[in-house]
Amino acid sequence: MRGRPLHTDPTVAPAPPSTQQVRRAAAHATPAGAASSAQALGATTPQVTVDYKVARHIASQVAKQREELLKTHPDMDRASEEQRCLDWINEAVAVWSDAQAMAPQQDAALRRAVYDLLYRAGRLQPYLDDERVEDIIIQGPNEVWLDYGDGQRRRVGPIADSEEELLELLRELARSSGHSERTISTAHPTLALSLPDGSRLQAITGLGPTTYAVIRRHRVVHATLDDLVRLGTIDPVLREFLGACVRAGKNLMIAGKQKAGKTTLLRAMLREFDPAERFATIQSEDELFAHANGYHQQVVSLIGRESNGEKDATGRGAGEVSLLDLLHPALRMSLERIVVGEVRGPEVVAMLQALTNGSGGNLCTIHARRPDIVFDRIAELYALAQGNLSEHLAYRQIANGLDFIVYVDMTDETQIGGRRHRYVSHVLELTGIGESGRPATNEVFSPGTEVGELRAVPRMDPACIDDLRRVGFDSSLLQYPHGAWPAPLPLKVGAGR
Repeated sequence: MRGRPLHTDPTVAPAPPSTQQVRRAAAHATPAGAASSAQALGATTPQVTVDYKVARHIASQVAKQREELLKTHPDMDRASEEQRCLDWINEAVAVWSDAQAMAPQQDAALRRAVYDLLYRAGRLQPYLDDERVEDIIIQGPNEVWLDYGDGQRRRVGPIADSEEELLELLRELARSSGHSERTISTAHPTLALSLPDGSRLQAITGLGPTTYAVIRRHRVVHATLDDLVRLGTIDPVLREFLGACVRAGKNLMIAGKQKAGKTTLLRAMLREFDPAERFATIQSEDELFAHANGYHQQVVSLIGRESNGEKDATGRGAGEVSLLDLLHPALRMSLERIVVGEVRGPEVVAMLQALTNGSGGNLCTIHARRPDIVFDRIAELYALAQGNLSEHLAYRQIANGLDFIVYVDMTDETQIGGRRHRYVSHVLELTGIGESGRPATNEVFSPGTEVGELRAVPRMDPACIDDLRRVGFDSSLLQYPHGAWPAPLPLKVGAGR
């Protein structure tokens, strides 16, 4: 049965939901958390210039001391080793500072630079530590740009003195991130991995005039749905709806443009799981951090593995473990849910199998430029997975496996002095196969364009409304066609302007 449409005439719309009606969402919203986020976003990039020739010289000296230390004390734990190295760094910097009459700020910057070269990401580390930075764009060793969350872009100093030093930095990042099987060279020209802080790195070398890399930072790592209410991504009505969908065990796909916030929304929805629920995350690189967020207790975190470059008898890369390979053993791990991370290729088969297996409540994400092309996007990837997987089969599995598609959009007005706005614009309920053979949908939430609102507002009750009521959802919240937005999205162009 299809859902019940709502009255959407703005001239006779009922008042927005009261505080009591969205009390549960408001109860979770903690101003202290918001203040902490604001303080973190106010962090600044260090301004003191460091002589990296000196830093590398001291780092090399301390590295030799560390090597001798570990030969004589092979069982020394990492914390003790680092402390001993810190003592040596302090001593070496003090000697150099006395000779050069350096200021205290220069001392501190040099000590940090040496430590970063030995234990962290070298010259990249200050930018990884800057919470304002969203992307680090590397165009060779000497040309590095920072993209900030507010849309600004700034060029900064070099991160290496040569191509080989840059490549060695990337290799060291792979080793320190636990991806010892991943490397980058002319024989292995691409590298993709997650850094220890959760940032995602993609690099290419030997296929152009220089080495290129982008590090995509996750500025909101441990978000909840209430955090997204505060950020303006969703309103309290949609927050309650999405939370109920998760509790009711609905299969959801989060779709959207690049950098729109799909992974952030997925992380937030994972926090709607019961802390004791046992589930698996299946990803190419870890971007969900569910096993290490201090909230979930039973997480099976599975990460795909790249080939070592050789081919086996079937022509497949030796040592490769795909997301589809991970799905089959995961289904035997007594799981209540499966979460498949970003789908970019043949792993779409793993995603659809995860959605159609088990008791429901599975989640995943996919890139799509518009909500109306999500099904075609899945079908395209499905056809690439194996030659015998047809569009018709893809549509049927979508209809059988998915309950809702949540579309995340972004409006970027930074070029005209505005800001980037990230928000959920649509929630589509799948109701089976339509007459055309494509999945049929109900538009449960969509933009309130009639009042100049691009963000999602309620449009109709979903056909599964009773399932949501059974997990505590107040369906009267869907009777407010403008949702709980106090005002339309503040844009410089379009919408309500």
